[in-house]
Amino acid sequence: MASSVSTVAAANKVLLSLNHTVAGTSVPSTAFFGKTLKKVNAKGASSPKVSNRSFRIVAQAQEIDEKKQTDQDRWKGLVTDMSDDQQDITRGKGMVDPLFQAPVGTGTHHPVLSSYEYISQGLRQYNLDNTLDGFYIAPAFMDKLVVHITKNFLTLPNIKVPLILGIWGGKGQGKSFQCELVFRKMGINPIMMSAGELESGNAGEPAKLIRQRYREAAEIIRKGNMCVLFINDLDAGAGRMGGTTQYTVNNQMVNATLMNIADNPTNVQLPGMYNKQENARVPIIVTGNDFSTLYAPLIRDGRMEKFYWAPTREDRIGVCKGIFRTDSVPDEHVVRLVDAFPGQSIDFFGALRARVYDDEVRKWIEKTGIEQVGEKLLNSIEGPPKFEQPKMTIDKLLEYGYLLVQEQENVKRVQLADKYLKEAALGDANADAINTGNF
Repeated sequence: MASSVSTVAAANKVLLSLNHTVAGTSVPSTAFFGKTLKKVNAKGASSPKVSNRSFRIVAQAQEIDEKKQTDQDRWKGLVTDMSDDQQDITRGKGMVDPLFQAPVGTGTHHPVLSSYEYISQGLRQYNLDNTLDGFYIAPAFMDKLVVHITKNFLTLPNIKVPLILGIWGGKGQGKSFQCELVFRKMGINPIMMSAGELESGNAGEPAKLIRQRYREAAEIIRKGNMCVLFINDLDAGAGRMGGTTQYTVNNQMVNATLMNIADNPTNVQLPGMYNKQENARVPIIVTGNDFSTLYAPLIRDGRMEKFYWAPTREDRIGVCKGIFRTDSVPDEHVVRLVDAFPGQSIDFFGALRARVYDDEVRKWIEKTGIEQVGEKLLNSIEGPPKFEQPKMTIDKLLEYGYLLVQEQENVKRVQLADKYLKEAALGDANADAINTGNF
């Protein structure tokens, strides 16, 4: 107790001596005040006797030279630090005299959130270089996406640019993957959302999450990095698929929130936070299969720019060359494979490539034994098994391709749900196999 009283008294004595110091007296250099302080007289420097109220201490302005940052500098990294101010305060704990910093848990240096919680849960970070990496990006797709993002970061005279770009088309045509390739090419780490986040057991929660993710992207832009809000399969979470789809309050609020953000992109407030501070404009990219299921005022031209993605034969061949780029499949075989399945989506060829490994996995299971599979995969000292890359010939690819098509035909032909709902098909369990001669 006595030591703390003496410390406070010493501090008061220093402050009192500063208040009664004349202009000619030197100021003590301490760890708190630093070594680059100068005295400024408000009325004039020639008078030796100046009122003590005109005495001020200001720091000299210095140019920041990042090259002078050394490993011995205890503030190294703060020049280029992009984190929150509160983390900077926390990181500075113990760097100054304890007299000027409160104990842990009682001062401003006490963190309210952990460092992980400062990172958005929807932030997608790409570790690969911002290049194509051998993947094909359709020119029309890239042109539409790059132009839309660029327009939203420009200030065009007397032009109202739609905030939302809606990319829609058939299933498995590579909409999301092409978007990610373009983001990588532009050096953008997008804030991601999916259709599953557009519904919740709590009313209003998805709409609040959209605003929160939008503001997180705006904060990234404010710090000098490009960012977009990317919502996957918007129609699956906010659309109406027919009379059997329940339209909830959250569906209404998601549509209304996106409409409001599109109308006021620089004034997006969280519930309970209403201030005049503007946020950065964030382009919104959404994907879907059928935008006719969405609320019509949301997809009007002033709010959403729509782009129907239907890859051409050249696009399909280019994407498939990227899929088989590590398998040494000749380009003419890729062209033949694409032409053999003209009605299939692009992800069909990715599934086809994965089926080629079935033979190698089957051989490993026969060699290991079914009883030992779990132990070899999870608890083996040697680690998980490694397979040599199988040779992919055009004949093998066509064989597996026709097997996948046959399974698709089975799903389309054998619609057991309709049969069971319409009639009591008690003795017809194998009717399809009998009719097709496979029983």
